[in-house]
Amino acid sequence: MSDAKISSDLSRRMFMTASVSAAAVMPLVNSPTRAAQPASAKPAEPRDLSAVSMRINKQTYNLALDNRTSLLDALRDHVGLTGTKKGCDHGQCGACTVLIDGKRVLSCLSFAVMNQGREITTVEGLASAEGELHPVQQAFVDHDAFQCGYCTPGQIMSAIGCINEGHAGSEDDIREYMSGNLCRCAAYPNIVAAIVQARDETRRA
Repeated sequence: MSDAKISSDLSRRMFMTASVSAAAVMPLVNSPTRAAQPASAKPAEPRDLSAVSMRINKQTYNLALDNRTSLLDALRDHVGLTGTKKGCDHGQCGACTVLIDGKRVLSCLSFAVMNQGREITTVEGLASAEGELHPVQQAFVDHDAFQCGYCTPGQIMSAIGCINEGHAGSEDDIREYMSGNLCRCAAYPNIVAAIVQARDETRRA
């Protein structure tokens, strides 16, 4: 075997040996850094509970909730305010409507953790401390604007939002801006009449 061939074989062998040795040393060099990381540094899991503080009907509630909990489920299952109804649970029927900072929101489509620090009003928070009904509640009673009553809390909350938004100028406007709230009993004419009465009383107040 020629000297050139021997030299070439030795060079390749030395290169491979050096590469393997370097690869073996790298984990030993990096291991103290990994060991120094705190065990609590694991990424958050979807099922981990989060501390959520919400203002509901002028009261503060401190809850520990799964990050995926809807506002609807938080109200019903964790706070005990069952006046807000679960209908379709897909944002199509309006039964779960609540007011957030005065604006109507479908609570089944809003995560509870999104509403920290915001003012949430449900149907339970409308009547006065003395038991006097909100003008919209009273108007629904006066006009018999419900039958089975399941959709009524959402209808009332949406009606308040409709009036506050300035969308109750005419009966056609009311029908248009209340169209997201379904009533299987078809009490729509009575609902419109109730909103007209409440709108007029609100303007006089």
